[in-house]
Amino acid sequence: MNAQPLPRTSFDLAQYQRRVREGPCFVCALVAGDPDYQHHIVYQDGDTIAFLSRYPTLLGYCLVAPKAHLEDWVHDMKPDEFLRFQAVTHVIARAIAAAVPTERTYSLSLGSKQGNAHLHWHLAPLPPDVPHHQQQFHALMGENGVLAVTDAGQAALAQRIRNQLPRDHVGGSADRR
Repeated sequence: MNAQPLPRTSFDLAQYQRRVREGPCFVCALVAGDPDYQHHIVYQDGDTIAFLSRYPTLLGYCLVAPKAHLEDWVHDMKPDEFLRFQAVTHVIARAIAAAVPTERTYSLSLGSKQGNAHLHWHLAPLPPDVPHHQQQFHALMGENGVLAVTDAGQAALAQRIRNQLPRDHVGGSADRR
């Protein structure tokens, strides 16, 4: 199934840098319900939240984060907490891969104390048939443009991903906040 790729739009990297370095913690703001930091939530429980990227470079690009403000998975999480968090991340990745055509799911943790300090995992589903020179880091970099997604399209995609979650992981509010 070769779907037509979504068009891309330019990404204002300077504005984004200002927002992440000068604004509040985006995950804490989302969890608190700040209307300026709304995202389409695909999953949340008492400890974890997963939501679609506001600036997706790949369709289905999600972020998964602990709700508590942690900044470093190596030092701020005990091994059993990290394993529980990664188990949820795995469930979300499988739901994404079931909702959108996926050749491979990229998974990484980005951010630093200088910006986007709240620990979060990026789950980026690489579609099939992407030329090799457009894969890996190229596919993730906003500098190469972001998908021109609509709010309605993202809402429908979030619902498709939620529909793929196993019953025992469907719970809590999963709407847009």
